[in-house]
Amino acid sequence: MAEPQAAVAPRARRTREERKVLAGTLVGTTIEWYDFFIYAQAAAFVLAPLFFAPVSADNPGLAQVISWATLGISFLFRPLGAIVAGHLGDRYGRKLVLVVTLIGMGGATALIGLLPTYAQIGLWAPLLLMLLRIAQGFSAGGEWGGAALMSVEHAPKNKRSYFGSYPQIGVPIGMLLATFFMWALTSSMSEEAFLAWGWRIPFLSSVVLILVGYLIRRAVDESPVFKEMQLRKKESAAPLGVLLKSHKKNVILAALIFAANNAAGYLVIAFFASYGTNHLGMSRDATLIASFIGGLGWLVFTMFGGWIGDKIGKILTFQIGYGIIILWAIPMWFLLDTASLPLFALAIVILTVGLGPSYGPQSALYAEMFPAHVRYSGVSIGYAFGSIIGGAFAPMIAQLLLNQTGAGWTIGVYIAALAIVSFVAVSLVPKSVEGSDLHVEEAHQDHLAEHPEDEAIIRDATTGTELR
Repeated sequence: MAEPQAAVAPRARRTREERKVLAGTLVGTTIEWYDFFIYAQAAAFVLAPLFFAPVSADNPGLAQVISWATLGISFLFRPLGAIVAGHLGDRYGRKLVLVVTLIGMGGATALIGLLPTYAQIGLWAPLLLMLLRIAQGFSAGGEWGGAALMSVEHAPKNKRSYFGSYPQIGVPIGMLLATFFMWALTSSMSEEAFLAWGWRIPFLSSVVLILVGYLIRRAVDESPVFKEMQLRKKESAAPLGVLLKSHKKNVILAALIFAANNAAGYLVIAFFASYGTNHLGMSRDATLIASFIGGLGWLVFTMFGGWIGDKIGKILTFQIGYGIIILWAIPMWFLLDTASLPLFALAIVILTVGLGPSYGPQSALYAEMFPAHVRYSGVSIGYAFGSIIGGAFAPMIAQLLLNQTGAGWTIGVYIAALAIVSFVAVSLVPKSVEGSDLHVEEAHQDHLAEHPEDEAIIRDATTGTELR
């Protein structure tokens, strides 16, 4: 009778460890995206006059385009960050990579809060701003892929989509934190004080989040399951050349699947607030409240998308989400243009009804699209290139369209066209990949053949023995 008890005990422990892993993936993406969103909202409101002052004085519209361009620059360095993170994770372990990406992302954010403006140091101000923005992008490149795989590979087969939604909801949670912080500041101080020093506070506060995230991740790293997941990441890291030679189609599909969601998401994150304030004449507080309400909708519908993906299939869930975005991308501008806070917020919330289903199942679908030996690289690189195609310059493109036409609905045409591309891309993924065996055990055996010194870690993780 002792044998069945021994078999049950590890599962109970593993259930507790699963919660720790999900917490670790959630907190990492939340902190990462808080840092990104604080920058995005600063780009919407203050970066143009503070760091591009000469252009802002002569042509405010062009200065805003440049401000949005600095938002997109970091995305160009995310693939490089993903490649380097995969290499370091394979060579030195996941703990080092997770700590470095967390400190790199948060440290760059905090330093932006200390930067002198153009009025103080001239051209050095925008140059240093872009340098720190590049550091943010490089650090973020190694974050999402590992978090996504940790949640999905550790999930029961029938809950992969739901488990995989945990790193996804870090995006709207990060947005909610950033938006609430920005709203609290703008509503509690004068415009002059906010432009003089208030805008720096959200950036500097990233230091606190780094500490919180590090403490949580350190606790997760000590667990046996996390040690096992660390080996899975090592098994999954593959050189870019190997990945593109044998799995180029799926990398391209992964990038295109994400493009429209990322582009539409960045409208919710920052552009709508800028549009309401600068184009429609709404108060900054009102547009931030609308963005916060939109963030709540994004959170709810992303969790729903992860849940429903396990019920009706991840591909169908994506198709439903993108179908909603295609249908709503143009009409929503006529609600936004009323400049009425309730209608402005409603337009954003309806958009998140499509964003959630086209985002919640992403981690699980990507994991199933790539075999174990290239999974980490495939997921990370596909995601990074999708960010470049979609969100990197979406606010800048939107601003250019607005400057040229003066009509918001033209931005809707751009988003709808991207959503059609993403709809087609996800439809090209064979439905046979859904629910497929992720071959984690086989990957373990291959890994042990090359690294027998890791056998104790896998054995201890399997039996539930705490590592010292």
